[in-house]
Amino acid sequence: MAPASHMPRSDSHGASQRLLRIAELVRHAAVEALARGSFDEPTLAAGALTVRQVKMSPDLRVATLYVMPLGGKARQETLVALERNKKALRAEIARRVNLKFAADLRFALDDSYDAAARIDEILRSPRVARDLKSAESHDS
Repeated sequence: MAPASHMPRSDSHGASQRLLRIAELVRHAAVEALARGSFDEPTLAAGALTVRQVKMSPDLRVATLYVMPLGGKARQETLVALERNKKALRAEIARRVNLKFAADLRFALDDSYDAAARIDEILRSPRVARDLKSAESHDS
């Protein structure tokens, strides 16, 4: 077994600090490339897309970009537009992030905003409010 000083540090999901750092570099490069609006796609117009997270494969050959169009509209159209412009976006990212190989890009919708909205809705429900109220009366 390798000495502890040579073992990769991991966060709670098992990704090493290096993977997390490179994923963040790729995310920034993608955001910059998309923000310039150099793609002939109205769906990818500057500022119309959020790249919330990037996950890299352990071998750094695949980058999955979690995206959400502004306002959550035209989700499928956005994924199609990204697929059509994948080659140009990949080249832009490769130019900005110096890696041995240019990562293949995959795109997925970021559903974290929807999940947060569902949690907020649950927390505001009368049933939860009633439970919280009864828990407060038991604490007194």
